[in-house]
Amino acid sequence: MRISRLAASVGVTFAGLITTGLVTTGLAFASNKNGPTDGDLGFQRSVTPVMDAITSLNNYWLVPIMVAIVVLVTALMVYIMVRFREKANPVPSKTTHHVGLELAWTLIPVVILVILVVPSMKLLYFQDVIPESELVVKVTGDTWNWEYSYPDHEHIDPYVSSIVDIANADKFGLSHAEIIARIDARPAGEPRLDGRPYLLATDAALVVPVDTVVKVLVTANNNMHAFAVPQFGIKIDAMPGRINETWFKVHAGEEGTYYGQCSEICGINHAFMPIEVMVVSKAEFKRWAANGGSFTTQISQNTGSITQAVPVNTVQ
Repeated sequence: MRISRLAASVGVTFAGLITTGLVTTGLAFASNKNGPTDGDLGFQRSVTPVMDAITSLNNYWLVPIMVAIVVLVTALMVYIMVRFREKANPVPSKTTHHVGLELAWTLIPVVILVILVVPSMKLLYFQDVIPESELVVKVTGDTWNWEYSYPDHEHIDPYVSSIVDIANADKFGLSHAEIIARIDARPAGEPRLDGRPYLLATDAALVVPVDTVVKVLVTANNNMHAFAVPQFGIKIDAMPGRINETWFKVHAGEEGTYYGQCSEICGINHAFMPIEVMVVSKAEFKRWAANGGSFTTQISQNTGSITQAVPVNTVQ
């Protein structure tokens, strides 16, 4: 009886610690900040239906099941270490097997996986089946940058999006803060960070309208890459000679700038292939498209609102 109480106490304590961690993770989802944040424990904030579904599957299915398994296994390990320690069992047990236990640890995982099949397959089909698109963009991976084009808007020339950075030879001995300061010391006409995250900001963002089903055609010119934007819930391979498809629809009211990176090791500059997506209002996108892929007025990187008359996102 004493041992059972000890095991139960340990299990309850461990469950409390895990619950505290889950609460902290939940708070991270409540952040209004876009992009990765130091100290966050969970996913980046969702802004699309697909990412909403991914977050729900993780929060309400996967995490509770994992927590239950960790608590159960930890409690059993503590019980076994105490109950079957050498002092309490001077004569070792010669048990070779236990049919009931072997059936349990075989069938319980199978049951858990069968249960998870239902929400998992629903999510996979939701991601895979592309709704009727309102805009098509083509993304091509190069070494090492991205090329964007708009097949529905032939008057918008394809343009290349590269990282905002300094030459590798100039980085030696510099901290990130010093590199950022050097980048932002450039003249106004040259690419600068202007408050955007270092290693994620680009000189030409992919521009899309809010509350619009966007179909993304993804390919590559040379080696394999992967186009991934965590807040959109998309990650898809970019393969030479093949066009893969995915989609996203940013919720109404979520205008702003979102970030991703190449997520397939593709060579020496794999870590320097950021993805920057500027989500603007439908009216602003129409103006941008009518102007051949250039804003007649600068759009704020944080809010998607117009701030000053400076052309941006010009053709490379």
